[in-house]
Amino acid sequence: MRVIIVGAGEVGYQIAKFLTYEGVDVVIIDRDGDKLRRISDELDIATIEAEGSDPSAFKEAGADNADLLLAVTNSDETNMIACLLGKAMFNIKRKIARIRNPDYYFNKELLGKANLDIDPAINPELETASTIIRLLESPFASEVIDFEQGKIMVVGFKIPPDSPIKGKKLKAIRTLLNRDFLIGIIERDENVIVPSGDDILQEGDIVYLPLRKEEVQKMAQSFGVPVRSIKKVMILGGGRIGYYIASRIENRADVKIIEKNEERCKFLSKHLGKSLILYGDGADKKLLIEENIGNMDAYIAVSNNDELNIMAALLAKKLGTKKVIALVNRTDYIPLAHNLGIQSVICPRLITASIILRYVRRGEVLSLLAIAENKAEIIEVVVSKSSSIVGRSLKEGIFPANAILGAIIRDERIIIPGGEDFIKENDKLIIFSLKESIKKVESLLT
Repeated sequence: MRVIIVGAGEVGYQIAKFLTYEGVDVVIIDRDGDKLRRISDELDIATIEAEGSDPSAFKEAGADNADLLLAVTNSDETNMIACLLGKAMFNIKRKIARIRNPDYYFNKELLGKANLDIDPAINPELETASTIIRLLESPFASEVIDFEQGKIMVVGFKIPPDSPIKGKKLKAIRTLLNRDFLIGIIERDENVIVPSGDDILQEGDIVYLPLRKEEVQKMAQSFGVPVRSIKKVMILGGGRIGYYIASRIENRADVKIIEKNEERCKFLSKHLGKSLILYGDGADKKLLIEENIGNMDAYIAVSNNDELNIMAALLAKKLGTKKVIALVNRTDYIPLAHNLGIQSVICPRLITASIILRYVRRGEVLSLLAIAENKAEIIEVVVSKSSSIVGRSLKEGIFPANAILGAIIRDERIIIPGGEDFIKENDKLIIFSLKESIKKVESLLT
């Protein structure tokens, strides 16, 4: 597979890093030579210093034989022109673009097959807001991923100090709780484990497991994770992400937004119906106390400053907020934020990269999420007729080491699999896998 990436910023860099790990042939085009040098110093890929809308640069990049074009510069217009060029002059089959302006993003005619033919357009702010809203709907979780229109979820729970399953082997926990479930991934500090029955859960572990929607709250209670609903929310940052979150939850929760830009405050006041807009510094301890931060169910730090988001979330937690969520763009900050005690850390660049990876994987991938700083993936796939696992049972050990089948979706039924279960054509599978086993999993499915 040959992929052309237009844009060598952080998003382009992260995607290139993922793709080179997969052995994909990647070329990056950008007009900023310094960014290109950083990438070529770290990654073994070709770079071209040119405008993202330059036909000669596309020609040099081998666009005639490209399978995929990713346009991820900071300019929506540049991204759209790059996709138009890829369609009109080089007939690149799939074009994916980062489109942040809602006027463009929601214009389906403009982005549709008859015009720019961008599929999909990715709006990082909207995707990030949706991720945070899922966490507000299940505030006891560290991460929530929907599959099958929300009928089944993969939920990340952080094991609390007083959990009844702390210090227990996995094979003993089912009997202890008298519940049927499967843990697909354990994230422990900076390590990621696809567990066996003999692994022991520790305080602070983040465990990922597939659950039917109606089981999520009961499972959290069984794990000793405090369960509460979100009624009062404070948001640091009234940019697009903060605005999207508030607009979708203000009819079911009391929302306060703290924003330090006066003009942005006026915009928020005009376009939000029920949210309270506060002009000030979201990390100001005095302001937070005046606004009853200790009574907040959630504090969401989504400013443009990673360091501010982390420090403000920690301050809110210290002052009594029940759940804190921090947005970070630098991936090396994620383990630091977790270790400091922030329950949920959101990275828009990783969310964007996860969406794009779906279109690189072999087989019919319905959805994909990279977790634990991209050391592992959760994939939903459809089993094809040609797959080597059709008709085989799980007790045969059909999946490679460091990969595990978390759920089977068959004819609207959700099956948490055991050794006697077998795979049928057209089954939808939710698979947990570490990076090193992804290729083997792909080969089983195609």
